[in-house]
Amino acid sequence: MNSNLRTGDLVKVIAGADKGKTGVIIASDAQRGRVTVEGVNVVTKHTKPRSQKDRGGIKKESASIDVSNVLIVCPSCGKTTRIAHKTDDKGVKHRACKKCGAFMDGEKKVRAAKSDKKESKSTVKATKVDTESKEKATAKKAAPKKAAPKSTKAASSTAEKMAGSTRRKAPVAKSQGK
Repeated sequence: MNSNLRTGDLVKVIAGADKGKTGVIIASDAQRGRVTVEGVNVVTKHTKPRSQKDRGGIKKESASIDVSNVLIVCPSCGKTTRIAHKTDDKGVKHRACKKCGAFMDGEKKVRAAKSDKKESKSTVKATKVDTESKEKATAKKAAPKKAAPKSTKAASSTAEKMAGSTRRKAPVAKSQGK
């Protein structure tokens, strides 16, 4: 299921026990079609201490709710709305408000658009450095982890056991008393 809601969006609950509450999305799961909104659908969890340092007790935390039960709040007009998709001058697709038409993408994209107009050399260099560091980080993550070598003692002892099981031992004569 494809969700247009992202972490950090301000949403209003339109159905359920917490109808009318607003909050910021803490986490979103697009595959399951669920979002976790701060201060909405608060449940109590009873946790057992797992170590001497860990404390058990009753903790309150927000549980996820279905995407269909929330509507995004437009940052420019302040109304709950559905999301439209529009392209800007450069052909980049953005989320937009259905009511006022303003772009809903975060401050990062707005700042990027402003810096594109100025085309200052410092921002171009900074973005190059950022992309290079991201590429290095993804290359490190993508590198396969090497398996730890197995101990040779364990392998040799199991080999000896296997070899010993195929040999037949000579029967031992039992002595009968005297």
